[in-house]
Amino acid sequence: MELKFIISRFAILVLLLVSQGYLLLRIRGAIGSSGWSLPSRRRATMASHVPFALFGGLNLIVLLYPFAWVDPPRLAQLGLFYPVAVWNFGSIFSALTIGIIRAARAVSPTLAPRALRVADPLPADPGRRRLLKAAVGGVAAAPVVLSGIGAAYASKAYEVEEVDLLFGCSLRVVQLSDIHAGLYMTRREMRRYAERVIRLQPDLFVLTGDFVSNSLSYLPGCLAEMERVQARYGTFATLGNHEHYAGRMPDILAAFGRTRITLLQNDHRVIDTGCGRFAVAGIDDLRTGVPDLAAALDGLGAAMPTILLSHQPEIFPEAARQGIPLTLAGHWHGGQVKVSLPGLDLSIAHLMSPYPEGQYRIGMSHLYVSRGIGTTGAPIRLNAPPEITLLHLT
Repeated sequence: MELKFIISRFAILVLLLVSQGYLLLRIRGAIGSSGWSLPSRRRATMASHVPFALFGGLNLIVLLYPFAWVDPPRLAQLGLFYPVAVWNFGSIFSALTIGIIRAARAVSPTLAPRALRVADPLPADPGRRRLLKAAVGGVAAAPVVLSGIGAAYASKAYEVEEVDLLFGCSLRVVQLSDIHAGLYMTRREMRRYAERVIRLQPDLFVLTGDFVSNSLSYLPGCLAEMERVQARYGTFATLGNHEHYAGRMPDILAAFGRTRITLLQNDHRVIDTGCGRFAVAGIDDLRTGVPDLAAALDGLGAAMPTILLSHQPEIFPEAARQGIPLTLAGHWHGGQVKVSLPGLDLSIAHLMSPYPEGQYRIGMSHLYVSRGIGTTGAPIRLNAPPEITLLHLT
């Protein structure tokens, strides 16, 4: 496992510890000022430590150890892993919300919305004071509630995105990306996606990386489900950063070698159809692999219609300079959690990449970036639903 991956996981763990530690301090403060009897306050304080200790221990296991429980029972998912993930994600933003409110009140009570000014002098009506505290608590709890919604519904409600593009050869292409097989993407879920792809009757099926989340133990099952799709011209794949994080290249190649899925590592295949010939090329991951676009295109004439598979979309400007008509990528999950404002989408992905999701064009070259079907970090999607991409090429 790469040092960069270990450092990123450690950074996430530190962020979780800081945010949850801050929440625990705030809960202890609320209990201390509750007006309850001393024995009741002590019992409540002790009880408040239990979920923090439980979730903290599970975080250590999941984040710092490549936890590989292939196809966990649904009960384990719902009763163990999902609650921890929802709490992790929600607690960060709950702590941030409380911190902002308290900072605003510290600078000037007038900066906080009136309903949140719990530092104002004690109201004459104790009921009003309790109502104001409940308002603050509701605002602070909102991120956890939204996380629960994102895990329970939005991450499963996939969309079939249909795209029409000029290519030079009539094809029906289906793309899946960022499957992230693991604790939150079991074989049951992958089979559901594979069966939906089969019903779309693709001429070509392409997979643009990140088959697993954190362990190659999940790769054989993932490939077995994807192999259910028998497209007319075959299934082609390229690797993502998580494959490089999770294991050694010989093991990855061996897993693909036991399937009918063609892995393109800086390579291409030329396919004959009734309307002519086209090529499918693929490169290794841009940051964690050894990408070589020149090798992938070696021997292809400029007139050959070519589909380039790249896990990360930032290869697009170079692909356009090479005259490649279509590049397919993923990686960014469409932000996974995205805030949409009029004319503006905000997410970590939208801040880090010029190609977070959807369709782009440079000259006569096109790029399509799939939101993918899996998740990373937390099994939560908000305003960035998973997608199966159906491309009608002409």
